[in-house]
Amino acid sequence: MQEERRLAVLRAIVEDYVSTEEPVGSKALVERHRLGVSPATVRNDMAVLEEEGFITQPHTSAGRVPTDKGYRLFVDRLTTVKPMSPAERRAIATFLDGAVDLDDVVGRSVRLLSQLTRQVAVVQYPTLSRSTVRHVELVALTPSRLLVVLILSTGRVEQRLVELETSLSDDELADLRLLVNRAATGEIIADAAAALKGSVPDVDGHAIAAVVDSLVEAMSDHRSDERIAVGGAANLARYGDSFDSAVRPLLEALEEHVILLKLLGEASTGGAVTVRIGHEGPYQELASTSVVATGYGPRDEALATLGIVGPTRMDYPGTMAAVRAVARYVSRFLDEG
Repeated sequence: MQEERRLAVLRAIVEDYVSTEEPVGSKALVERHRLGVSPATVRNDMAVLEEEGFITQPHTSAGRVPTDKGYRLFVDRLTTVKPMSPAERRAIATFLDGAVDLDDVVGRSVRLLSQLTRQVAVVQYPTLSRSTVRHVELVALTPSRLLVVLILSTGRVEQRLVELETSLSDDELADLRLLVNRAATGEIIADAAAALKGSVPDVDGHAIAAVVDSLVEAMSDHRSDERIAVGGAANLARYGDSFDSAVRPLLEALEEHVILLKLLGEASTGGAVTVRIGHEGPYQELASTSVVATGYGPRDEALATLGIVGPTRMDYPGTMAAVRAVARYVSRFLDEG
């Protein structure tokens, strides 16, 4: 009973501190929250929470603020992640449904996440090595010039022009299209490239070799593996009171994409949202920063990670809901091609 009551007090402190940006006192807690106990009991509970390291007194103020340990208990004891409202879900769907390609959906996702959470949003481009081949299309621009189009499960599209030594008939082009799709469709990149290379000796002529070479070259293009998009840095302006401890190190980190990728961590599957608070992160200089992230990709296959980074004083339930919702919509976009 006492433990549940103290958890309620901690929850109230976290919520008030996030919303007011001011240390929270027992009097304010009793006035704002229906805790069902006297101010003296709340003061005793706060004393225990402070002794156990869940809250701390930042200066001579009578108020208390949550520690990393307090935020962690608060997040771990969330019974449910606050669902997005129907209006918010419609807004997300409308905003992302207008995307025309992968670059567009990544750009829109970053803007949307930063607007929903009022934090810095980070979206990693889908990792090429984890993708599978969805389809290969061969388009005859002239009888001796082909446009080779490689479509991946990530929504990424690669196009290559191939010049042929001899002309291809429509039937020969259809056979070639069937051959490369049989070899590559549904395979992960490495296996698809190997299968395509293995198909070359079985066919006489230059056309298959030229098409296979162009596809293998497209599959080995790793430009996107370390690419990320970042948005919402201006949101850090509202944390001016903690500029030196939280904002400055984070602004510097935004210039280093390798650091941001490590902050986001490995893509998690199954819609799980990962929350790393303060000192739990990999960089000591970012000990005042929290990360809320999840994996995204087609058919519950996590190909990359998206999330937000920001000072530890954040609305964790709302942020977790927004990150999860945007990831689901981006995954659906990739699923539908």
